[in-house]
Amino acid sequence: MTAKHIAWFNFKEGVSEDRIEHHLEAVRDLVDRVPAVTQIECGPSYTDRAGGLTHCIIVTLPNPEALPRYLEHPDHVPVADALVADIEELRVMDLDLGSPSSA
Repeated sequence: MTAKHIAWFNFKEGVSEDRIEHHLEAVRDLVDRVPAVTQIECGPSYTDRAGGLTHCIIVTLPNPEALPRYLEHPDHVPVADALVADIEELRVMDLDLGSPSSA
């Protein structure tokens, strides 16, 4: 079984490219610090098809039950709080890719 936690967002006006890259690096580093995570992919969109949202984070988890362990992990919380402080708009979707109904 696999689950995906996906966040689409755009940054507030005035957030520097250096700060954006700092946020993305902090998110990428979580894969080594949060045992519930098997993979993290993130970065900017290379098209304008997301309705004004410019960046995405895709977190791969072993199963849907791992999502709270990721979201509540003490290494994730400050990274998420700092990121959200610089975000203008955020959309989140969580997918269960392992259940028969998702096939």
